[in-house]
Amino acid sequence: MINTTLCYIEKDNKYLMLHRTKKENDLNEGKWIGVGGKFEKDETPEECLLREVQEETGLTLTKYRLRAVITFILNEWGTEYMYLFTSNEFSGEISECDEGELKWVDKKDILKLNIWDGDRIFLKKLIEEDNFFTLKVVYDGDRLVESVIKDY
Repeated sequence: MINTTLCYIEKDNKYLMLHRTKKENDLNEGKWIGVGGKFEKDETPEECLLREVQEETGLTLTKYRLRAVITFILNEWGTEYMYLFTSNEFSGEISECDEGELKWVDKKDILKLNIWDGDRIFLKKLIEEDNFFTLKVVYDGDRLVESVIKDY
């Protein structure tokens, strides 16, 4: 079991997206995702979020919101619990990321990118709704075979 965070940083009706192209043996290779990563020992979701955003973007989040908890079940990789955040308040300048290219993408174009099918589900909710939710997605390889969503 793995715990991770993912954050969609917002500015001018755009999300900061990471095109994963540089990391070796990357499950997300070629995909567009938000920024985040795995918990380190004894980290809270918020501590992981702030550290990962700083490491990957150079930005410091000054306000953020937990929007969802996503359960990924991947037959090849195991189970991952992901804490999904959004933020529209931050300081600093974007720096180069060693995992890929960072780019501001208009929200209306996000679903046209090469993203995971499960990500399409939660990104649509992030863009269109404001409520907290949970989502379970089950993959067979890179094929989405089940999804269950619950609104709160």
